[in-house]
Amino acid sequence: MPSTPIRRIAICTGGGDAPGLNAVIRAVVIAAVNRGWECYGIRDGFNGILFPERYVDGGVLRLTRERVHGIGHLGGTMLGTTNKGNPFHFPTRMPDGSVRDLDRSDEILEYFGKKEIDALVSVGGDGSLTIADALHKKGLRVVGVPKTIDNDLDKTMTTFGFDTAVSFATDCLDRLHSTAESHHRLMVVEVMGRYAGWIALHSGIAGNAHAILLPEIPSDLDIVASHILAREAQGHPYSVVVVAEGAAPRNGHTELLAPAEIGHAERLGGMGEHVAKALQERTGKDARVVVLGHLLRGGSPTAFDRLAALRFGAAAVRALDEGLTGVMVALAFPNVNYIPLEEVAGRMKAVPMDSDTLQTARDLGICLGD
Repeated sequence: MPSTPIRRIAICTGGGDAPGLNAVIRAVVIAAVNRGWECYGIRDGFNGILFPERYVDGGVLRLTRERVHGIGHLGGTMLGTTNKGNPFHFPTRMPDGSVRDLDRSDEILEYFGKKEIDALVSVGGDGSLTIADALHKKGLRVVGVPKTIDNDLDKTMTTFGFDTAVSFATDCLDRLHSTAESHHRLMVVEVMGRYAGWIALHSGIAGNAHAILLPEIPSDLDIVASHILAREAQGHPYSVVVVAEGAAPRNGHTELLAPAEIGHAERLGGMGEHVAKALQERTGKDARVVVLGHLLRGGSPTAFDRLAALRFGAAAVRALDEGLTGVMVALAFPNVNYIPLEEVAGRMKAVPMDSDTLQTARDLGICLGD
């Protein structure tokens, strides 16, 4: 356990943006300042340290109580973010034009030492927390804060950003019901979530979808088509189908917008279009596709996500004040727990097959494609 007192801390936000990031920043700064600590924000993940010349403020800015005033309700992150900035595998163009992964993590440690910054609060998803764990193992004092709209981080009941994404998706489904019913159409709605079906499942149930296709359950589109035709035979000539972007039909494959490349994970997308085409062929019904995409990431956080983010930020500072390092703050109602980062890094929380929420979908007669 670190014994040196804390005088300065830094915070960075990495990976995809999520509603609530600014609330975390505000909570960290205020909780730190209240302890007499200085707080600094790193621009765009670790890019503010690795490329200071790109920023008019030098890439790392002093965060004061005044600087974070009134940002808690805003979407996005005042610090910026990136999903291409892993300092352990940093994509770098070589003199011959090729791109190689270089380990630039020592530059992060050197910067913290030079500026006498004692600890880091790393806010992010699986990738960012894996980086945080690796930095901790190299000697940096680190506390992680779980962030992802996908809710696919292990060891925490939920992540901030998830509730906002589900709420928006549900509102969209409510609107699509009326137009689908008016035109007797099949509406296929593709939502984010990568390889976990939390957003699709929760918004699909809340938004009265008639079928929900998840990555965790390889779907038989013949079964889905039969469900739609059965609804029509019962006098309901329209259906709404929610499709997780990482879903795949049985004996099929996940649709990609772009393959993985150095420094960047593969980009999912297109499954909604695939499902709509297949179901239109099988049912003869006119199908339309709505891809919610990055709309799920934007906007102000819900009250739940705002409170969760503020709790996470304050808990991260408390953890540092208590001498903890190499941990992630996690929600375990009614309290916040501290979980070793090594138990979180590289792990994904999928929808469990014995989930009460999944069973609720079945009890309501929602088709899951199996």
